[in-house]
This record gives sequence, structure tokens and C-alpha cells, in this order.
Amino acid sequence: MTSTAKKFLSASTARAASAGLLALCSLLSTAAQAQQLYRIVGADGKITFSDQPPAPSSNAKVSAGSSATGGVVSNTAALPFELRQVASKYPVTLYTGDNCAPCASARSMLLSRGIPFSEKTVNTNDDGQALQRLSGDNSLPFATIGGQQLKGYADVEWTQYLTAAGYPTASVLPANYRQSPAAPLAPSVAAPAANSSPNTAAGKAPAGAAPAAPAPVVSNPAGIKF
Repeated sequence: MTSTAKKFLSASTARAASAGLLALCSLLSTAAQAQQLYRIVGADGKITFSDQPPAPSSNAKVSAGSSATGGVVSNTAALPFELRQVASKYPVTLYTGDNCAPCASARSMLLSRGIPFSEKTVNTNDDGQALQRLSGDNSLPFATIGGQQLKGYADVEWTQYLTAAGYPTASVLPANYRQSPAAPLAPSVAAPAANSSPNTAAGKAPAGAAPAAPAPVVSNPAGIKF
């Protein structure tokens, strides 16, 4: 084969590899956008959840929630190389609630095995709606390993999925590694302030107005099942 032909083949191979890489990046970007969950507060204070951001003209406030496949913990840079590769490819997200014994068991297993994970708490109505949209259910604990969903805690099943994803069977986390703190699944966003009268704007209640009754205490407002 002539040197000219070799150069041509080499250039063609490089172009093909570059095109393939660009296509893969595009697909991954599209998939990530499709899995993003948005918490939208409309001008009327109504809260909705959607996988599409609102139109700029809607003046709605929006916060990005968890993606359907979870997210890598923020301190993955401190992980050993092989574990960092697995955590980037198959990130683990655990969804938990207060007073949930199975949730505590699931968390304990992940920590004892040295699995880096993100934890999202489900304790409010907004959290419950977001969980329903993500999992199609309102049962806890719930977890994602990459695109795989795990509903309810079963030690054997979770262990098998983690092993199949490539996570080590024993912890290899560095001694200085710290687990990221849990965060609400649907972070609260203040509703737009309503038009107020001069008295209320100054922080004064209208004359003769009765004091507001305290809100009733609701047990398990998200309606979560354990």
C-alpha cells in the first residue's frame, strides 16, 4: 500500500471516529435532558412537575429536581479511578422518607458496601408528586442504578444489581471520603408574592382582622407507603 493510501485511510478513520464520538455525545445530552425533572411554580402559585422547562414568556419560577436516573454525588473526584468510572456510568440515587425502617436498611447497606450515592428525601406533598412522576408509585424506599429502578428494599436484589453494574463488593472508598448530605426531592420555591394593600405592604394587619388560625398538623403529608 502506498504512503498516500495509508494517509488517506488514517484520515478517514480519524474522521469516522470523531463523527461517532460527536453522535454519542449528542445522544447522551439528549437523554440527559429528557430525564430532567422540573418543579414549576406558576404566576398563580400553582406547582406542577414536568420533564420540559416552561416557556420564557410564562414568567414561572422553576427549579431542577432529580433526574430519572439520579445523579452522581458531588465529590466523585475523590473516588478511586475504577469506582469513579462505575459511579459516572451507573450513578446511584436513593429516595427515602422519615420514620422509614426499610429506607434506613437500604442506606446502611449502601454505606457499608462503600457505594457513593445521592440521597433524596420525600417528606412533602411536592416530594410525593415528584416521586410519583419518577417511579409511577409512592412507595419507599426507591432507588435508581443508572436507568434501573428498584422499588422496595430487598438486600439480595439490590446487591445483585450493584454487582452487575460493576460496583466493588467491599468498600474501596478513601478514608477522607464524606457522603453528600440528603436533600429534598422537590426543593421548595417561594410562590410569587400577591398584590398587597398599603397596610399589608407595611407589615400591618388590617383593622379588625382576626388572627390567622394555626395550620393543622398533617401526618405523612406526602402519602408515602413504606
